[in-house]
Amino acid sequence: MPEVKVSVGGREYEVACQEGEENFLRSAAALLDAEATVLGTQSSRLPESRVLLMAGLMLADKTAGIEDQIKLLEGRLAEAHAEIAALQARPPVTKEVERVEVPVEVKVEVPVLPEGLAERLDALAGKAEGLAAEAEQRCSAA
Repeated sequence: MPEVKVSVGGREYEVACQEGEENFLRSAAALLDAEATVLGTQSSRLPESRVLLMAGLMLADKTAGIEDQIKLLEGRLAEAHAEIAALQARPPVTKEVERVEVPVEVKVEVPVLPEGLAERLDALAGKAEGLAAEAEQRCSAA
């Protein structure tokens, strides 16, 4: 059984542990040392045993809070798994949509020329051409 040296509250301790658990022991000792250091700086009049007891109790309190959070999260996770299972158990929703042809009424307006308009436009075009020819003659004569 290996023995590991750890430092807690400024003192060295040799602690035995199971093979392969040395790193866990060092981590736990580091947490305890951090709490003991905080308590030691706040009140240097406390005896060492009291500092270690208080540090252990503070860590136990934190651990209890974390365990409560874990239980809450495990409950939420179980609910989520149940919801997922219920959704996966549902038959797939495949609804064929019937295609319906809806007649669309389109109104097309075709312009209709008033009667006689085409003849009047032809007459105006003839007059315009005559005036243009006359204007050209006057310009060339001048």
